[in-house]
Amino acid sequence: MRPIDISATIVVEDLAPARTFYTKHLDGRLIFDCGWYIGFQFGQDGPTLHFMQPQSPAHQPYRGGLTYNLKLADAAKVEEAHREAVAAGLPLLMPLEDHPWGDRGFCTLDPYGVSLYVYVDIEPSEEFKQYYL
Repeated sequence: MRPIDISATIVVEDLAPARTFYTKHLDGRLIFDCGWYIGFQFGQDGPTLHFMQPQSPAHQPYRGGLTYNLKLADAAKVEEAHREAVAAGLPLLMPLEDHPWGDRGFCTLDPYGVSLYVYVDIEPSEEFKQYYL
């Protein structure tokens, strides 16, 4: 199997927080909404993220443990995203800083507890260069 695209669907009880958060803070564009399932696209022809309400007992609501890595175009965009997150009062799990593994970033949360790691690539430290393939 060789997928040509991969996207995630997160099962949640209430879709309203996703509609607000992902449009307000990540400039997501709603591309699908049938009432119990919604999809967002980020940028023109960019990645997508989906949310759905449980449709059967097999669809259990999300309970945590997920991190999305949101790579931005450049350091200025990361600085701007950090300022906006702070101004909006979003929780910061990790402050904006340079990391030796080769990025500059910070981490916040969406309304469901999904961690959003916002970053840009930078030169890794000598210690971490050996891990890049």
